[in-house]
Amino acid sequence: MTAPPRLLLVDDERSITDGLAPFLTRSGFDVRVAADGQDAWDQVCTWHPDIVVSDVVMPVFDGRELVRRLREAGDDTPTILLTRVGESGERSAALEEGADDYLNKPFDPQELVARVRAVLRRAAAGGTPLLTSQTLVAEGLRLDRPGRRVWRDDAEVTLTPKAFQLLEYLMARPAEVHTRERLLSALWGFDFATHTRAVDHRIAELRAALGDDAGAPRYIETSAGVGYCFRAAVSRA
Repeated sequence: MTAPPRLLLVDDERSITDGLAPFLTRSGFDVRVAADGQDAWDQVCTWHPDIVVSDVVMPVFDGRELVRRLREAGDDTPTILLTRVGESGERSAALEEGADDYLNKPFDPQELVARVRAVLRRAAAGGTPLLTSQTLVAEGLRLDRPGRRVWRDDAEVTLTPKAFQLLEYLMARPAEVHTRERLLSALWGFDFATHTRAVDHRIAELRAALGDDAGAPRYIETSAGVGYCFRAAVSRA
């Protein structure tokens, strides 16, 4: 019998952990709770959870600092951050520092379970190192994260900052369909229903810059009525 995935829930609000921890247990996870960043760090080092779900604002040190310390120590334990921060820049910074995903408070516990399972599937497929890699490569395409630069077949590609951010997000999570709503939330900070075509416009920009044919895509595939997926195999340089 396969053991349930170990999940460390980190939040200093008892009103959240008292309700959420039992729900996650009923959803099939082996759950432990930590009340602050230091407690979480100690439990990661001793219990070795399969995934960490952590609040951002906490005593001792916060969720982003927890992620930073894990990645600096070479620990690729998947991490989802829970935050009330509404600024997309804050979210982007958290993802760049190595968080695998984030979810805004308040949230639907079922959505959290879906996110946890998606991140665990990605980690099982070897996707977690991509999120912390400085350079991503895929079929002639090379993306330099620190330098914010992209090359295709050794020729540099010029992208707007948002198009670069979108390409980076998709390449770090290949073979996974991302809804427009999810991309708008992660990269634009829209957490409500909106009819903007910002994602579609940036996808069109990427395809034009990369010479990618929407009808026979090499890199970015459209999932009709759902969203987009980076279809080429991605590795870390």
